[in-house]
Amino acid sequence: MNSLRPLWVFTVLVVGVVAGYALQIIAANRGYPVPVLHWTSLVSMGAACVITLVMGIRIKLFTSGRSKKRVNGIAAARTLVLAQASVYAGSTIAGWHGGILLGLLTAGAMGSAAVKSSLVMIGGALVMVIVGWVVEQFCKLPPEDPSDPAAKSEGKDDQGYAAGTN
Repeated sequence: MNSLRPLWVFTVLVVGVVAGYALQIIAANRGYPVPVLHWTSLVSMGAACVITLVMGIRIKLFTSGRSKKRVNGIAAARTLVLAQASVYAGSTIAGWHGGILLGLLTAGAMGSAAVKSSLVMIGGALVMVIVGWVVEQFCKLPPEDPSDPAAKSEGKDDQGYAAGTN
């Protein structure tokens, strides 16, 4: 499994900004409402963050040796994938609403509900990115003693992530 690459996350953010800005301009020119997520979307985003964090803490406890309960390898891989998906989803949502916010601010709609909603969604998306990034780090095993050749690969994959046990 590959680790997150900041350049890809930044690219997703920039594509989201461009798409949000362009669609906000198109919607405004055609008389459609601003395409922002409603604040109730924060409930879903918060639930995703809590689930990701709980699963990540479980992995971290096992990899740090504070929990003797074994972690299933598939569960460890799913936790890592969920963490990475949270980072990409959060950067997409933040970029989309950042582009909409940019379009609204250039149009002079500073006090509108769409501006407030965009700011709230950007904040929630940034929390999602941070939680995903932290949980991805939880899934990495600490470095082993380099003098022990068997310890170099036991329990982790080629990227240093926890492989778990079945």
